[in-house]
Amino acid sequence: MSDKLIFVGNIISPTLLNIECINGFIQVQNGKITDINTRKYFNQNEQTFIKTGYTIKVLGLNEFLIPGFVDCHTHAPQYPNLGIGLDRPLLEWLDKYTFPLECLYSDTEFAAKVYDQVVRRLINNGTTTACYFGSLHLEGTLELVKCVIKHNQRALVGKVSMNVKNDAGYYNDTNVELNQVKTFVNKVLEYKNKLVEPVITPRFALSCDKELMKQLSTIARENSCLIQSHISENKKEIEFVLNSYSECSNYAEVYDRCGIFNNKCIMAHGVHLTESEMSMFARKGISIAHCPASNTRLRSGLCPVRKLLDKGVKVGLGTDVSGGDNSSMLDALRRAMDVSEHLNLLGAKESPLNWREALYLATLGGATALHLNDKIGSFEVGKDFDALVIDLYSKDSPIDKYDSSLAQEQEAMLERVQKFVYLGDDRNIVQVYVKGIKVKDIL
Repeated sequence: MSDKLIFVGNIISPTLLNIECINGFIQVQNGKITDINTRKYFNQNEQTFIKTGYTIKVLGLNEFLIPGFVDCHTHAPQYPNLGIGLDRPLLEWLDKYTFPLECLYSDTEFAAKVYDQVVRRLINNGTTTACYFGSLHLEGTLELVKCVIKHNQRALVGKVSMNVKNDAGYYNDTNVELNQVKTFVNKVLEYKNKLVEPVITPRFALSCDKELMKQLSTIARENSCLIQSHISENKKEIEFVLNSYSECSNYAEVYDRCGIFNNKCIMAHGVHLTESEMSMFARKGISIAHCPASNTRLRSGLCPVRKLLDKGVKVGLGTDVSGGDNSSMLDALRRAMDVSEHLNLLGAKESPLNWREALYLATLGGATALHLNDKIGSFEVGKDFDALVIDLYSKDSPIDKYDSSLAQEQEAMLERVQKFVYLGDDRNIVQVYVKGIKVKDIL
C-alpha cells in the first residue's frame, strides 16, 4: 500500500462548537497529514501528485471523511458477556457475571481468541483508538496487546489491578500485583510500537486498597503512563466507598489522597459527582469517560455531561462493554444525546447535547480526554491520519435514499453527516485508516 495518499471530497472535522466541513483534499504521507487544501489547488497540481507517487481517491457525492472514533472505556475480557446480566445492578452484576468470566483469562489461548474477535469488531465499527481494561492476568492481557498490534489499532491497554479479596478469588497479593504491573509496562514499552501504550488500571476504590493505589500512582508517574479507573457510577458503590474510606469527604478525595489524580487520568462514569468533585476534575485536568449505555442498562443513573463540559471537565465517550450492550461508538454517541435529553426533560437547566457535540465527543473529545489530541481526533496538518470513509448509501446501507432535500450544497453535506450520525452503522463505514494504514476496506 502507498505511504502517500490523497483524498478528494468532503472532509468533516468536529469541534466542540461546530463541524468543520471542507470540500477539498487532504494529503497524507507516512501516516501524517501534510496538507489540507481546496479542490482548485488539487486540480492545479493533480499531475504533480500523480508523478510523485500519490494514490488518489476521489470521494463520491454521498461519501465523506471523518476522524476515527475514540472509545475511552471498554472492557475487552467482557465481550463474551455482551447482552447478559443487564437486569442486575452494578455490584451484583460484577460478582455474578463479570469476575467469574474474567477469571478465565489466565488461559492465554482463550484470551487470544476472544481478543482477536474484539479488536476486529471494534475496527469494523470504526473505532481507531480504544482505551482497554484487560483482566487481572499479566500474560492474558499481553495477548490483548499482541492483538491490537497485529490489527494496527491504536490502543491504551491496562492490566487490571485488584488486591481486595472477593468471592471469586479474583485478586492478587499486593507485591505480586505491583511486580506484574511493572512487568506489563516494561513488556508493552519493549514493543516500541507508537500506536500502543500501557495504562495503569486500578479497577476501582473497592477493589484496591490505599497502599496499592499509591504504589500504582508512582509507577504511572515514573513511566509517564495514563491512569484509568471508575468513579461514582452507582449510589450504592459510593456509599460503600465512603464507608471504607471514612476519612474522605467524597469519592474523588479517595483517589486524590492516593496520588491517582496527580497523573494523567481518565475516570469512567462520574454519574453522581458532587459540585466540589466536578471542580476538582476541572482544576486537575481529570477526564471523564461518559458511558451512557452501561449507566442506563445497569440503572446507575444519568450523567450530566453538559454540566461537566460547562465546568471545564474534559469528556469523551465509552462503550463500556459489557455493562454497555453495544460495541459501536455510533450507539454511544446516540445514547449520550438521549441521556442529555432525558435530563433536560426531567428539569435540568442545562441544554441537551446536539448531534454535532456528540460527534465531537466520539472523536476529538475522546482524543482530548485520553491526552492524544496532539496526534488524533481531528484533521489538522501534522496529526496522524486516523480516519473513516463514510458512504451514506453503501451496499446494504440501513439508510434509504430520497431526492427530497431542499438544502443548499454545504447544508446538504451536513445533512448527510447528520443522517450517518442518527441512522448509520458499520455498513456505512467502508474504509478505516489508522496512521495512514488501511485496516478495513469493503469498497
